[in-house]
Amino acid sequence: MLSTISLLAMATTLVAPTLAVPTKAQFSGVMRHYSPSDGLGACGTLHQDSEFVVGLSPSLFDPQTPNGNPNNNPLCYKRLRISYNGKTVDASVVDRCPGCPNQGDLDLSPAAFSALANLGDGVLNASWEWI
Repeated sequence: MLSTISLLAMATTLVAPTLAVPTKAQFSGVMRHYSPSDGLGACGTLHQDSEFVVGLSPSLFDPQTPNGNPNNNPLCYKRLRISYNGKTVDASVVDRCPGCPNQGDLDLSPAAFSALANLGDGVLNASWEWI
């Protein structure tokens, strides 16, 4: 006879499967800057433009969102390293980039973007990886 705890564990497994966090070694895509200080990010927290933070493409972010609540996304606060023209910057995922159609595209805070290029450049084709 199964115990109540065993039944609950089995039910939880069936209802809430664990999603694998993407671990692909290298991504490339279009990087733009945005203002995270305009409001809450998809991860449910406020951030300043001076912080090194990014928004992920929906194709990476959305499949990891449990039960439609992005605040509980396991990619929130995960760190990544962006490389462009011999420069690198590390940043944390705090948002979703609705204007990023490709998996490797990112929205960068002004601080993160400025560490790689001038804000006036507007758009970069760069690479990144999870760290």
